[in-house]
Amino acid sequence: MGPFAKTPKPPYYAVIFTSQRTQADDAEYGEMAEIMVNLASAQPGFLGAESTRDADGFGVTISYWQSLEDIRNWKQNEAHLAAQEKGKQVWYEQYVTRICKVERAYSLNEL
Repeated sequence: MGPFAKTPKPPYYAVIFTSQRTQADDAEYGEMAEIMVNLASAQPGFLGAESTRDADGFGVTISYWQSLEDIRNWKQNEAHLAAQEKGKQVWYEQYVTRICKVERAYSLNEL
């Protein structure tokens, strides 16, 4: 997966997950993040994802989905629920999730 998600023409949906990490276990967190991206990629309606994290632990992950139903199904995925709980207990000081409808998209160069 490259740094830019290859999304279709709008409309579609974006889940924006901003978070502040704790100092806990970067190796385990990295492994779980990779598992979650692979699992999400196999879910119906998943269109792609983009993610970044700075040296102070602040990060933004945006996942793109075809429908609100696809997002609800992903939120209720059993493995994802377990990762969410571990995040609440161990990995995050704070997080915010925002769900948006993408109505228009354009870029400097066609992706």
